[in-house]
Amino acid sequence: MNLIVGVSAGIAIYKVVDLVRKFIKRGDSVKVVMTNHATKFISPELFKEISQNEVMTDIFENEETAAHIKIVDWCDAMIIAPATANIIGKIACGIADDSLSTVAIALNRPLIIAPAMNTHMYLNPAMQNNLKILESRGIKIIEPDSGELACGTSGIGRLPEPDEIILNADEFLKNFRKNSELDGKKIIVTAGGTREPIDPVRFIGNHSSGKMGHAIANALSNRGAEVVLITSSDLEVSKNIRVIKIETAEQMRQKILSEFENSSAVIMSAAVADYRVKNFSEQKIKKFDDNLTLELVKNPDILFELGQLKKNQILIGFAAETQDFERNAREKLIRKNLDMIVANDVTAEGAGFGVDTNIVTLITKDNLKRYPIMKKSEVAELIADYASKTLGTLK
Repeated sequence: MNLIVGVSAGIAIYKVVDLVRKFIKRGDSVKVVMTNHATKFISPELFKEISQNEVMTDIFENEETAAHIKIVDWCDAMIIAPATANIIGKIACGIADDSLSTVAIALNRPLIIAPAMNTHMYLNPAMQNNLKILESRGIKIIEPDSGELACGTSGIGRLPEPDEIILNADEFLKNFRKNSELDGKKIIVTAGGTREPIDPVRFIGNHSSGKMGHAIANALSNRGAEVVLITSSDLEVSKNIRVIKIETAEQMRQKILSEFENSSAVIMSAAVADYRVKNFSEQKIKKFDDNLTLELVKNPDILFELGQLKKNQILIGFAAETQDFERNAREKLIRKNLDMIVANDVTAEGAGFGVDTNIVTLITKDNLKRYPIMKKSEVAELIADYASKTLGTLK
């Protein structure tokens, strides 16, 4: 999901650093818009570094024409946190005199506001009236927590913790899905690299972080799908996603097969080990000789098996290659009876394991389209677009 995080000048701004980090970590794309006063608390460079996007601070100094319109056209939703009495009053009255208020007034997407201020300010009748005005316009207000405040008093007005803000946002945004074709569709997504144990200490694994699969799960969930994420990764995802943790290829296979029959699609982005150790050692293997020989046996080909079992499901695979990646991916598409395959050269700079970007080619039986380097969250949206369009034709 593409999110604008609006930041106004409040002491609770430090929590928003973690909020942006959590959104990014789970696969969302974030652009931060700050008031000038907010920059007195935290440098825009910090938000730029975390989000990997430019931070808007002064709309009049921005070199891009109509930057406030372009950013709202880019986003799926906007969250303002902390929202001060000043910015809440401006939005309620339609005042646009700085970067944040201008973007908020131009917004034609869902808006979530998380107020944070002194208790007396929050309970002021004018403030409460402004909040009611905003709610009457369909804006989500996240009620502040009660507790000790920065001014030394205690009462309502504390900015909720980032996890609570995310939970409220996810629940609210379920009502604003991009595409109803995925609404209620059960989609299985796999992510991360499997670990095949050698002994209680060692394993055979790979460099997959799970970032791509988790981004796909979030993109699908944001469009209303019932997502089952089977993963070896500990990355955060939307609270609406059902997460099943696994380690080995066989565990992944069993979990997929138990969910497959009543699913609409499977997206296999996990890096599944091709081989496992034939004889697992119950005890740690000691160093006795200069050489150690391990006998490996082939793991089940989960994607091939699903290709044989599928009925009305769509099946999307990944091909992480180091050479001839498009040719190898097309061969894999046909041999495993896939509907689409996402191919990439993991040796290319900006693609592959562990990074936040990817360079992919999407291949179907009758089409091939290459894409430039983009964020994995943007690749996830392309895959969600394909799933939505394809499942829509199966109605």
